[in-house]
Amino acid sequence: MKTFLLLISLFCSLHFAESAFAQTEAAPAAAVAEVPKIDTGNTAWMITASALVLFMTLPGLALFYGGLVRAKNILSVLMQCFGITGVVTVLWVVYGYSMAFNTDGMTEGTTNMNSFIGGLGTMFLKGITPDSVSGSIPEVVFVMFQMTFAIITPALIVGAFAERMKFSAMMLFSVAWFTFSYLPICHMAWSGGGALFADWGVLDFAGGTVVHINAGIAGLVACIMVGKRLGHGSEPMPPHNVPMTVIGASMLWIGWFGFNAGSELAADGTAGMAMLVTQVAAAAAAATWMFIEWIVRGKPTAVGIATGAVAGLVAITPASGTAGPLGAILIGFASSLVCFIAATKVKAMFGYDDSLDVFGVHGVGGIVGALLTGACASSALGGSGLADGVTMIGQIIIQFKSVVVTIVWSTVVSVVSLFIIKQIVGLRASEEVQTIGLDLAEHGEEGYHTR
Repeated sequence: MKTFLLLISLFCSLHFAESAFAQTEAAPAAAVAEVPKIDTGNTAWMITASALVLFMTLPGLALFYGGLVRAKNILSVLMQCFGITGVVTVLWVVYGYSMAFNTDGMTEGTTNMNSFIGGLGTMFLKGITPDSVSGSIPEVVFVMFQMTFAIITPALIVGAFAERMKFSAMMLFSVAWFTFSYLPICHMAWSGGGALFADWGVLDFAGGTVVHINAGIAGLVACIMVGKRLGHGSEPMPPHNVPMTVIGASMLWIGWFGFNAGSELAADGTAGMAMLVTQVAAAAAAATWMFIEWIVRGKPTAVGIATGAVAGLVAITPASGTAGPLGAILIGFASSLVCFIAATKVKAMFGYDDSLDVFGVHGVGGIVGALLTGACASSALGGSGLADGVTMIGQIIIQFKSVVVTIVWSTVVSVVSLFIIKQIVGLRASEEVQTIGLDLAEHGEEGYHTR
């Protein structure tokens, strides 16, 4: 009996010891296997932000640009924005999202091909279902949000060569530039550790390099390679509908809250601060441009104040997740001043025909914003603070490196793409087409019936 009780006691001891060991082992295993959960609040905000960013292209940018061109070319601008939206949406699903955000083969701190471009493992969104999670939102929502950025970026470029580029050439260029310039820069900046800009510690919250510098440089190259508009410098080319331009700029301003605050990918305090500094920078820039025009030209203009607001929105974009209100005022003032000089003095000095100041506002404003992001992220200027061991000067140098890479990359892709397209279909509309207007000659329609 004693032997039996002893065996029972030994068995129980072993059982409890085994259970305790199993529980100890299960705890870290459970932590590792924890499945990311979707936050419905974050998801609702990101669906809204996606709609806001798409609203920036259609109708915001389309109307902003449309009002600035002559009446005979308004439909060509609207058509270009619509055409890019349709084609880029399809390409984003086919290979764009994969090349931008697929991280197969990426290793943090190691520079290789995957530091510059993603893989093709998620072509046609393979493996992405309604249950797939990215952070705290469904991955399909993340795909949609990033798609709207991919749409608006090549659409920004059309303002540089407005009123004289063939529609066929514009579409071919948009596809080539989207593939070989937008997707790599997007991957470098936003795909995570192992990508070039991420490993450098570049701060680009919502697209200073990816969107604005990238598009602005392409616009400068394109307007030079396509050539000036027929009659440029010898006949007046005023905006045909200033109210339309102001309405478009207002839509861009509203949509930009989705652009910047949405880039937090969550409905939290950082998103709220991003929204606040976006408003502050845009307002500061609009007021600055207004007063500059008032002093220099004697009258503040509606086109001027709208352009100033856009310059401030461009410049705060990379800093919107790290700058505070003081930094936003600084960025708004600096961007408006520098962009005004670029769009008036510099353009006149060099004589290039950047029709709607894509380089002067997006390229130059993006560069100003990217560099000032390094300063305004510092807690000394009310920012969220720099990484451990990184000084303000050190961060500005990091930002400068990303600016240089973006400028060189976009320049090379733009020059090569336009050169090849010129050999295939030509770039420039004929003098006859420019005289008649692209609306009637290329699309068989008129924005306004004059006959």
